[in-house]
Amino acid sequence: MATYTVHEPPVSDSDRVDRAVELAFVKDGFSWLTAIFPPLGFLSHGLWLMAIAYLAGTGLLSYVLAQAKVDPDWIGLIILMINIYLGFEISTLRRWMLDQKGWRMLGVVNGRSIAECERRFFESWLPDQPVIQSDTPKAPGNPPAQGGSRFWPFGAGA
Repeated sequence: MATYTVHEPPVSDSDRVDRAVELAFVKDGFSWLTAIFPPLGFLSHGLWLMAIAYLAGTGLLSYVLAQAKVDPDWIGLIILMINIYLGFEISTLRRWMLDQKGWRMLGVVNGRSIAECERRFFESWLPDQPVIQSDTPKAPGNPPAQGGSRFWPFGAGA
């Protein structure tokens, strides 16, 4: 059984279909990729700043422990424990980053797969949302401009 939290961006279109497309589903649970190689796990979830912080933090920790003449086997064990901890906490970090960007959590949903979770969420969420008809239809090839991208949060480069 999978558990997802559903998040909505701070500035979203008022139409329910447009809002539904922008929602983010964050899976709760352990990430093997993050536990094995955290920088790659962070980058796969768009948390590039966390990847940089991890590399800097573990590099500094390894240097300090080596200077304190700690056995290299213990240093490796400490880094392994940090990696396993991050494997459990990657979803919490993703939710925290969304919260920092102004996203709000709409709810929690359970299901056997992401498709089932999305279906369950939208079955309960869509009927309560207003249907707003726009006079000017959106061009299908031109999505609305949003700040940042998955890997660069400061806006699209020209």
